[in-house]
Amino acid sequence: MNDPIRIVEVGPRDGLQNENQHLSVATRLELIARLARAGLKQIEVGAMVSPRRVPQMAESAEVMLALDAGGPVRYSVLVPNLQGLDAAWTAGARDIAIFGSASESFSQHNIQTSIAESLKTYEPVVRQALDSGVRVRGYVSCVAGCPYEGAIAPEQVAMVAGALYNMGCEEISLGDTIGCGTPRSILEMLDAVSRVVPLRQLAGHFHDTRGMALVNIQASLNAGIRCFDASVGGLGGCPYAPGASGNVATEEVVYLLQGLGLNCEIDLAALIDTAWFICAALGRPPSAKLARSQRPGTYSANPH
Repeated sequence: MNDPIRIVEVGPRDGLQNENQHLSVATRLELIARLARAGLKQIEVGAMVSPRRVPQMAESAEVMLALDAGGPVRYSVLVPNLQGLDAAWTAGARDIAIFGSASESFSQHNIQTSIAESLKTYEPVVRQALDSGVRVRGYVSCVAGCPYEGAIAPEQVAMVAGALYNMGCEEISLGDTIGCGTPRSILEMLDAVSRVVPLRQLAGHFHDTRGMALVNIQASLNAGIRCFDASVGGLGGCPYAPGASGNVATEEVVYLLQGLGLNCEIDLAALIDTAWFICAALGRPPSAKLARSQRPGTYSANPH
């Protein structure tokens, strides 16, 4: 439990792409700057995808171009194919992410291709990225369950995660896309995946749709996972459960870690203020309970 804990902030991409509003480049850059000042060292800032399919991610290249890719913060973008990789490279990105699924049905609905075809598409993407000195992170969705198929076998998750790892992804993020996992199912899945990918190269990406994200994070911590994805303010929602929360809130993950005596070197007060900033830009209060319980500028680590 003494190893450093890393948080990958996914709000500017995974969070905002599931919000209804399209925010300006200036607002997105201010969000990213605030996250960096709060201490986040890995921030996913956009996606090189068609703006027709994901309008919230339009101008991702412009966002990336405005950032210092050679500085202390690692800024990444999601890419779906070689065209996306070229756009990312042109925009100065030195970290990219690719997206696979452990569910055949979800893969077909989400990216209109089979799991096998998606993995084949990513092989040249990863190869060219690594040849160019670009670091690659792999996502696996539906690791606990699928909105179309129900429960997903841990061995299926391990197959996809292992394929991405063998391609050259330096880290595999395991996503409970619909937030249906419980500590038991998550630990069973981690046991299977850790046989093909080292634990130190796995990350947890938990949605809080059923209120299980934090307990699944603690269970994963106990199992040896040391990296977690989170979204400031709980940005993102859940497209398969209208009105439900989606991504676990970064500030709540930090609160948990600090409560466990684990220092992730993040300024929690600044993070809560950032949650209020971006949710104000979206025209609503934060969905996450911790931020909603604290007005901007009022958080105290030692409440009375």
